[in-house]
Amino acid sequence: MENLLEIKDVRKTFESTVAVGGISLEIPKGSIFGLLGPNGAGKTTLIRMITNIVAADSGTILMDGVDDPKGRMLLIGYMPEERGLYKKMKVGEQLTYLARLKGLSSKQAKEKIQFWLDHFDISDWYGKKVEELSKGMQQKIQFISTIIHEPPLVILDEPFSGLDPVNSNLIRDEIFRLCSLGSTVIFSTHRMEQVEQICDKIALIHKGEKILEGDIEGIKQQFKENKFSITFAEAAPSLEGTIYKEIKRSEKSLTVQLQEEQDSNELLKFFVEKGLRVTAFNELLPSINEIFIQQVGGQSDE
Repeated sequence: MENLLEIKDVRKTFESTVAVGGISLEIPKGSIFGLLGPNGAGKTTLIRMITNIVAADSGTILMDGVDDPKGRMLLIGYMPEERGLYKKMKVGEQLTYLARLKGLSSKQAKEKIQFWLDHFDISDWYGKKVEELSKGMQQKIQFISTIIHEPPLVILDEPFSGLDPVNSNLIRDEIFRLCSLGSTVIFSTHRMEQVEQICDKIALIHKGEKILEGDIEGIKQQFKENKFSITFAEAAPSLEGTIYKEIKRSEKSLTVQLQEEQDSNELLKFFVEKGLRVTAFNELLPSINEIFIQQVGGQSDE
């Protein structure tokens, strides 16, 4: 798949602190790319270099094969974790101002603002001041301002923060829709369950270094521990005295961890030949949250 964004050995140091220590990433067109890492990992600094808010000390950032920091600014929609709306401005004025900054004419801005307010069923907010809106409502306005110029690259930093489940699903559906229309999304978050629901590929950043990159399923396979869940129609059998290691059980199910040389088909055959009725047999892959904790140590925010 062709890449929209290529980051090559990018570095950034603030005084004696290395914020980003030589990170390289390839982000395919039309993908949802998860940028993960604990607080202080370097994610925000990396995003600010992509958006040209701060310049890299070294390395290159190519968008569609072109190294043009100023030029790519108009091709990016960025929603930072620290929201940036003007509280005293009315919603319509705010969106018009931000749309004009992104290169839209007054006519284009008006048409697109009306489309998005109608799309989110919030047209009656047009004349309200931002400070009159709830945090969730403000988040919708921030999201509209981020994507109103239909940028090929959308960067969302904790886009679901403060949203209830209904509005979280609404924004999630919009992310999928943007990708279906050709946009590429970089999604930065601490919420690992959202990563599994939304992202195609991820990169894990820790202490300014990339320590993991790949597609979700491939990474899970990379860190699997040969654990299998077996459910029976009757009471789960004992594995005492067998070659298999039981690590968990309930009345009708077992979790078994195989050794490297053991085969899952043989495990299934073992139960069938004992005359047991197996109703479910599944490999247990680690969650992205478990992999996150394993790789960076301690606990994730989740």
